[in-house]
Formats: sequence, C-alpha cells, structure tokens
Amino acid sequence: MAKEFGRPQRVSQELQKEIAVILQREIKDPRLGMMVTVSGVEVSRDLAYAKVFVTFLNDKDEDAIKGGLRALGDASGFIRTLLGKAMRLRIVPELTFFYDNSLVEGMRMSNLVTNVVRNDAERRGPQEEEDKKED
Repeated sequence: MAKEFGRPQRVSQELQKEIAVILQREIKDPRLGMMVTVSGVEVSRDLAYAKVFVTFLNDKDEDAIKGGLRALGDASGFIRTLLGKAMRLRIVPELTFFYDNSLVEGMRMSNLVTNVVRNDAERRGPQEEEDKKED
C-alpha cells in the first residue's frame, strides 16, 4: 500500500507554514510593503530545491509584482537561514519564488459568472421570475 503523504509533501507543507511566518514577521523590505501570501510550495524529490508560489494582495501593478519577486529572491538566503533554524532538515532547500495568479484569475472568473447570471436575469424580465416562484 502506497503512502498517502510522502516526505516531500510533508516537507512542502511545513515549508509553506514556516515561510509564511518568516515573511510576516521577519522580512522588513520596503519593496514588500504589500501583503505577501504563500499559496503553495513544491519540493523536489531530493528536497534540495523548492518552488515557492506567492500572491501579493492589494496590488495589481505588474512592476510592483516583479519588484516583490526580486525582493523575495534577494532575501532567499536570509529566509533559508531562518528555515534552517526553524526546521530540522539535513539540507535546507534552495528557494525560487514564483507569482501565483490563480487567486486573481479565480476572482475574475467569479465576476464573469456573476455578470452573466445578472444579465440573464435582466433579459428574462420580472414575469418569468414570478412564474418560477409560483411553481
């Protein structure tokens, strides 16, 4: 029987928690003035490399996102040092930060669906809605 959660999955979950805490409490870079959320971490099988997916809340400017990713890349050594103290790992993974736009895309899709439903209700008119309520 296969393991439900292998070591890389468990390490990635723990890394996600620890990196989120570090970004919230320890990183004081003014380029990261916006809220940074760690949405996911993918760890290689040998635990030597980690892709950290982040979202920047309250910011939709492309240049600010690139600047935030650059700031996180510059701070990756410091973050690795703090991770080494917080977690007991033989090798602390090399961190690479990527912007995760799934939250923004999800909100955009939700707005599109809401607009379609609203437009459909307006097109049908009040008479058809009353007929539905009577059934």
